[in-house]
Amino acid sequence: MKKQFVIIGLGRFGVSVCSELHELGHEVMAIDMNEDKLNEVTDVATHSAIADGTDEKSLRGLGVRNFDHVIVAIGDNIQASILCTLLLKEMDIPDVWVKAQNYYHHKVLDKIGADHIIHPEHDMGHRIAQHLVSDKVLDYIELSDEYSIVEIVVSSSFHNKTLLETDIRAKYGVTILAIKRNEHVNISPMPDDKLFHKDVLVVVGRKKDLKRFESIS
Repeated sequence: MKKQFVIIGLGRFGVSVCSELHELGHEVMAIDMNEDKLNEVTDVATHSAIADGTDEKSLRGLGVRNFDHVIVAIGDNIQASILCTLLLKEMDIPDVWVKAQNYYHHKVLDKIGADHIIHPEHDMGHRIAQHLVSDKVLDYIELSDEYSIVEIVVSSSFHNKTLLETDIRAKYGVTILAIKRNEHVNISPMPDDKLFHKDVLVVVGRKKDLKRFESIS
């Protein structure tokens, strides 16, 4: 289902989100005060406008309040980010995502009602660190302080064994969400599905259990 998004602020993060939403087939309005930055997204933004994200009159004039999803991707100007977020929530935008610069910025955004607070550098740091310390972990998503989802390469010790035979959930306390084999993805695999060396498992669980499973998988 096609959705409509507004992105306010076209730094590297904003441009990246704009491009990806376009690739996924959604409509995007891009807003920035810098015309050169708007020119960067000409091919991927459905609409674009030169405007100040802290100017309520400008935002209302662009019809931002008619959108369900707004991403505040304003870069280093924390004050502008906070004011823009406050205006959007006062305009009753139901789903406001905001890029936070640091812990204190996050706290203020939470207080004024941001629906989702993003730390792209922090999150990417976690993912890169996981790649660096293990040649088995292909991707990593932190769900909370306790739980994560990882993609782990199946080792030769599990080759040609079914999920029932490996008894992964009972032994390690993690859940297999999917098995990826070349271009094929098996969602919610059955107990009699077999694993082969170099398959990729999408696994969810407590971080300590995932680490234990990774060490033997």
